[in-house]
Amino acid sequence: MRILLIASAYNSLTQRVHAELRDHGHTVAAEVTPGSEDVVRAVDRHAPDLVLAPMLKTVIPREVWTARTCLIVHPGPVGDRGPSSLDWAIHEDAGDWGVTVLQAEEEMDAGPVWATAAFPVPRVAKSDLYRNELSDAALDAVLTAVERFASGSHSPVDQRDLPGAPGARSRPPMRQETRRIAWADDPTGTVLRTLRAADSQPGVRDELLGGEWFLHGGHPEHRLRGRPGELLATRAGAICRATTDGAVWIPELRARTGPGAARACKLPAVLALAGRLPELPAPVLCPDSAATWSDIRYREEGPVGVLSFSFPGGAMSTDHCRRLLDAYRAACERPTEVLVLGGARDFFSNGIHLGVIEAAPDPAVESWANINAMDDLVEAVLTTTDRLVVGAIGGNAAAGGVMLALAADEVWCRSGSVLNPHYRLMGLYGSEYWTYSLPRRVGAATARRLTEDALPLSGERARDTGLVDRVIACAPADFTAEVTRLAHRWAGSSGAQSRLAAKKAESEHREAVTPLAAVRERELAHMHRIFFDPDAPYHALRRAFVRKERTS
Repeated sequence: MRILLIASAYNSLTQRVHAELRDHGHTVAAEVTPGSEDVVRAVDRHAPDLVLAPMLKTVIPREVWTARTCLIVHPGPVGDRGPSSLDWAIHEDAGDWGVTVLQAEEEMDAGPVWATAAFPVPRVAKSDLYRNELSDAALDAVLTAVERFASGSHSPVDQRDLPGAPGARSRPPMRQETRRIAWADDPTGTVLRTLRAADSQPGVRDELLGGEWFLHGGHPEHRLRGRPGELLATRAGAICRATTDGAVWIPELRARTGPGAARACKLPAVLALAGRLPELPAPVLCPDSAATWSDIRYREEGPVGVLSFSFPGGAMSTDHCRRLLDAYRAACERPTEVLVLGGARDFFSNGIHLGVIEAAPDPAVESWANINAMDDLVEAVLTTTDRLVVGAIGGNAAAGGVMLALAADEVWCRSGSVLNPHYRLMGLYGSEYWTYSLPRRVGAATARRLTEDALPLSGERARDTGLVDRVIACAPADFTAEVTRLAHRWAGSSGAQSRLAAKKAESEHREAVTPLAAVRERELAHMHRIFFDPDAPYHALRRAFVRKERTS
């Protein structure tokens, strides 16, 4: 069947639906359609059997939905309407929520239902929930709806004939007035819900050190205390702010800009505040059981070490890379047989931090520093020969983040992961030793196709191409435990020692034939030309991406 995906942005859910529908044998085209006229043109170009909108902020024009079946993925249960459904669910501390695939009609979110699916709402950020529990449910509902449409015999059900979920109703967009934090009155739980409901967009508008900022992300702090609203400390680029009964860590800030001004970049909070606060350093290997927040954590269980990390949006700045490299080296000093790199839910990595680069005084210089720091980290993983390393992808990964995982001996991902092993859409050649690691896994021809086609891969398709060794079918919340269990099994297996011996032999052969230093030099020569050419497309594409500007 010919399916056209229309979306306001080619976001994580659109990519996953695109990849999974292709896996199911459909011919799928995807187009970004910011306005109604874009929708009309896209439909005219493709003449699809079915139009599907995984994430659409505009209205599908009458001339389209009256001529073709158009299905909308609404991030709310039956009976829920409005553009801020997930925000309200988190804000009101819902325990369960749902996704509805409905047919486009005159009234927004009011069309007949083709499929619906429920999901739990853990206490995580909205973007994390969207990419994981909601994404799993949405995919189930989409596949069911597409199958029903393809049968030609299914009739969608009027919403009025279906029971509404608890809390489902028509609600307006959530405005900043509702999101506002009353620091003098709100306890930690309320502050966290407010922050999580605005992550990663639009953020919570607030006043701080004489300026107006949007706060992004929130994590509880159980030790530090202070006057409500007071800034207490910084760590790993985040700021800690006191609540009435504790404190919260806020990883990122975005400056509020006036009308007509370019949108500011979302940055690590300390960088955004230009270092006006004292640093409270985190330990290099923060124990996973520590009653405080850290973006890098380490846990050890017998022969298995788990070095997990969670950077906002999966972006890794120069500082992120260097701190993770320090932690990786420290983890390699521990007496383990298998080291799991990753293993947390949500993003693994998307490579270099385009926001920090865009905000730097000289983006070319910062680009160069960032890619070299990323290469240092990948090289450390590639050259680890005294233990087995697993790259454990709990969520999505892209560009250099995929190559970081490929540096490990095995790559395991959750069944809901989406991988984008390419750089082309950002105008980059790429580094992170991809010209060695990718062909080694999938062959030269497939490596060329993956990087040139620049299409997302589902976990299952990635496994079938050789990019991934194992796909773990589990809920997002269970990924860490399942990866740890499998790593224990591997550490105790008869093949572990022979695998380690083969790894050492391969490393010696590689250095004799194609030294990693030569691979890095060749890749970085391409990247240097791009970074330091002011007319290279990379600079315009980067700016458009981080400032949410439209580009061709």
